[in-house]
Amino acid sequence: MLENLKIGILGGGQLGGMLIRHAIDLGLHISVMDKDANAPCARYTSSFTCADPKSYEAVLAFGQGLDVITIEMEAVNIDALRELEKQGVRVFPSPDTIKVIQDKLTQKQFLQSQGIPVAPGQAIESRDDLYQYESKLPGCLKKRRNGYDGYGVMVLRTPADIATAFDEPSVLEELVDIKHEIAVIVARNEQGEVKCYDAVAMVFSGEKFILDFQLAPAQLPEGILKEATALAEKIANALQLVGILAVEMFVTKDDKVLVNELAPRPHNSGHHTIEASTTSQYEQLLRAILGLPLGDTGLHFPSLMLNILETAALSANRQEKLRSLLAVDGAHLHWYGKKGSRIGRKVGHVTITGNTMESVVAKAETIRKILN
Repeated sequence: MLENLKIGILGGGQLGGMLIRHAIDLGLHISVMDKDANAPCARYTSSFTCADPKSYEAVLAFGQGLDVITIEMEAVNIDALRELEKQGVRVFPSPDTIKVIQDKLTQKQFLQSQGIPVAPGQAIESRDDLYQYESKLPGCLKKRRNGYDGYGVMVLRTPADIATAFDEPSVLEELVDIKHEIAVIVARNEQGEVKCYDAVAMVFSGEKFILDFQLAPAQLPEGILKEATALAEKIANALQLVGILAVEMFVTKDDKVLVNELAPRPHNSGHHTIEASTTSQYEQLLRAILGLPLGDTGLHFPSLMLNILETAALSANRQEKLRSLLAVDGAHLHWYGKKGSRIGRKVGHVTITGNTMESVVAKAETIRKILN
């Protein structure tokens, strides 16, 4: 029975919090480990362990007595997860899948080995390496590990930018002439059943490389959307995925679809599924890792998900601004409850639904003015 299963989540951020919310619907017992004692999940479960998911000993100890472990972040100890598998704990996505994806170089090499179109990239060991690739600039430099929410990504436009580049293992990619950025969330269970959500269009915030908002469904030609879905399904099958996978893609100016990055966990681009789909990405993950049938991924109505970043204005007048936001018809607030305040930090999101995309966009503009 589901209520007897003990599920562990490595990572205790807002993604874990939303996963717990949906685990409650299935009567599941959830344990969480995060190195931050004030992580959002700490308040949502009576079984919270404050320890580093990158520690072999900590992950091994956390997994004792659990039936299934999943992740809400890629920075976890693979060796410990492999040992837990040997001891009978089920780990989804598999340690091999996480290992491929947690390093952007091995991720790119895997995609290329499967014939998946990607932006060409060059392995960089240190800042000094970049000087031999001056002719390839402008380019996009990505840290191989531990990047998130735009951290770990920078554009090098001229050789002068190399002086302030990352001085650690990275990948230097060709700067793609992007017309659109899209994402497809794909789910796959152990039986090989695969389901995709409709592609969403993503708009990022200037040079910060953090998602500003996304529109679901993406308003793009049917041929492009079908190609994006087919690529997501192909990758999920190639990885033998059990769980969910966010596949971020570029649509170039000449309408080519390139895969940008993968995330083998719940993802910002799938938040809207809580309100807009019968089965959210979080419930879908639980279905996949528990061997249950995958749920309906169809959208009930258009939606827009707007990230809320900490600003001086929001910090100074939070209560009034959030009250005004909640007065907007069709707006659903997700406030993450993070401790402390840092300008630019993601502190929540709002999903806006409506009968037409035009009405949804208009409501989003109203909310943006409230938050600014």
